Amino acid sequence: MLKIVNFSKRYGNNKKKAVDNLSLEVKKGEIFGFIGHNGAGKTTTIKSIVGIIDFNEGDILVNGLSIKDNEIECKKVISYIPDNPDIYGSLTGIGYLNFIADIYGVSQEIREKLISKYANIFEILPNLGDLISTYSHGMKQKLIIISALIHSPKLLVLDEPFVGLDPIASHNLKDIMKDLCKEGSAIFFSSHVLEIVEKLCDKVGIIKDGKLVKVGTVSEIKGDKSLESIFLEIEKV
Repeated sequence: MLKIVNFSKRYGNNKKKAVDNLSLEVKKGEIFGFIGHNGAGKTTTIKSIVGIIDFNEGDILVNGLSIKDNEIECKKVISYIPDNPDIYGSLTGIGYLNFIADIYGVSQEIREKLISKYANIFEILPNLGDLISTYSHGMKQKLIIISALIHSPKLLVLDEPFVGLDPIASHNLKDIMKDLCKEGSAIFFSSHVLEIVEKLCDKVGIIKDGKLVKVGTVSEIKGDKSLESIFLEIEKV
């Protein structure tokens, strides 16, 4: 579902690449955890996958199509949850969700069903008529998660999705991620919460200074240690 091939990104005249010759693959039904220190290249990679920023070398394929050459077609099957839920404060919650549903061409019947389902799960159904400007950070995060789910994405890309969520919402999001993968979707997400990555993911990639230094199944990466200890060992080198 997602294939990154020799991907590199350099900003401006900077000689050092933010991401350097990265290759990995996420298949249907897989949850892939992408971890690294601040500035390692995680968000650059994620924003390139979803078509927010252009890149210099290599290619990124979504469902077999290049994001460079088929941007709209790729975006139709992608949902992106950024690390900061910066959304339109002048809209109501339901207004924002309908706006997103309109963009993706979701029918009235399906959107009403899914909005009701996920708003109940994340316990913000009574707040959907309120202006987003009145929402807390956690409520905004829940709203943007719901907006990412209402067109049933084939590839869900998340950047620190658990930040700001209460324990119940965090648990529910993990269950939703698992259910999506059972239905054939793929998930690519970054997180600094290594315990979640270790328990939730099928595969893990560790990026350091723009280069992918380890990739494989969780058991292959950590062996008889914890993922946290492996990560710290790599960071010390």
